Amino acid sequence: MTSPPSLALVTPSYAPDFERCRLLCQSRGRFWPDSVHHYVVVDSRDLPRFRSLANPSTEILVVEDILPWWIQRIPGASQGWVSFKTWPIRNWILQQLVKLAIVPRISQEVLVFVDSDVTFIRPVDPSRLVQGDRVRLYRNPEAIPRSWQNFYRWYQSAARLLGLAPVPYPAPNFIGDLIVWRRDRVLQLHQHLENRFSRSWLEVLGNTWHWSEYILYGLFIEQVLGKQSGHYYDDVCPGLQYFSTEPMTDNQLNRFFAGIEESHIMVMISAKANIDPKRYSYLLNQSI
Repeated sequence: MTSPPSLALVTPSYAPDFERCRLLCQSRGRFWPDSVHHYVVVDSRDLPRFRSLANPSTEILVVEDILPWWIQRIPGASQGWVSFKTWPIRNWILQQLVKLAIVPRISQEVLVFVDSDVTFIRPVDPSRLVQGDRVRLYRNPEAIPRSWQNFYRWYQSAARLLGLAPVPYPAPNFIGDLIVWRRDRVLQLHQHLENRFSRSWLEVLGNTWHWSEYILYGLFIEQVLGKQSGHYYDDVCPGLQYFSTEPMTDNQLNRFFAGIEESHIMVMISAKANIDPKRYSYLLNQSI
């Protein structure tokens, strides 16, 4: 990359997160340059609701248009998709497949993944994500202990898929709220999986029960491509985060927002906490 790369935001979403996604899109329009395109990806059944978020800088894409014909939603089911070439695919795994599958469909060189439960509160300078010809990759070293079972399964799956030795612990964490990938490196990851397993990368991952897209990409960058990856590591969290599944009272919300620092560019309140965004949207406005 000899000139500043083109950037795009990517947000998979769905109907229950519409209000959160609306706040995200509004904040994207306020705090990101118009040149940074935003792709919001939803199921076809949710498209009518999300169309209202579309504008010249925000495009609504449909999951069914991104995935191959042999992956289809199970009629009448809300928790999975049928696949004619792999095991049935759970919604959580499908969302990860979509993040990897969208890459060949768009032209931007750098993809910034941001979930619906994030809202930006400060202007974002895209150069914060790029240093020369290298792109930021979130990596928090020695952050994951062996005792975290879900992470353990994800790391072991990633090591097997990539042909690597088992990951030693404590392991680095590649999962966060503002994750940046290079388009060309994702395509290399696709090819790496296809070379190893002699089948499409979608089939390989569709037949893998436990995995994380961010850990898979992170280990590919760190241990397969290494110094040739075109990434640099950054362990700084760019915003205020609430990961708990427990709802907050109004007093707790006020105390939480009081923790915003000058360096924070975003706030994340996990959708799993099931807090109506209307309860804290005024706090977001006060934080700007």
